[in-house]
Amino acid sequence: MLGNVQDAEDVTQTVFGNAFLALASYDPKYRFLSWIYRMTVNESLNALKRRKAMVTLDDELGIAAPGYAPDPALDAGESVGKALMHLNPDDRAVVVLRHFASFSYDEIANVLEVSAKTVKSRLFTARQRLRLALVGQLPVNRPPAHSR
Repeated sequence: MLGNVQDAEDVTQTVFGNAFLALASYDPKYRFLSWIYRMTVNESLNALKRRKAMVTLDDELGIAAPGYAPDPALDAGESVGKALMHLNPDDRAVVVLRHFASFSYDEIANVLEVSAKTVKSRLFTARQRLRLALVGQLPVNRPPAHSR
């Protein structure tokens, strides 16, 4: 979800601290893993929001590429990981929960607090955007160039 190990470690530490503090509020009629995942997704989204507030030197200098083209030297896993980071957080969350955590639609709906129908719709859209990112056609935080 976050794209780098340090942020993931920070989120993990925060989530487990929060889980420990909120353990008394855990409802055993729900799966523990779903409860932890919900906390993790929420904390990851919060971390991404905090990150957006920062401006990097590359952004400031306009160095960022207008689209993502996978490096042929990267293996498929790295290419998918990089492409995932170019998706918006909602799209990334459904793809990660479905394809990396093997959650069912109902479990994803529970974690994201949306309907299963919304999960299916988001997953369809996310897969389309991921495909575009993998072939280098998805713009990265920039509007499409207009032809003159």
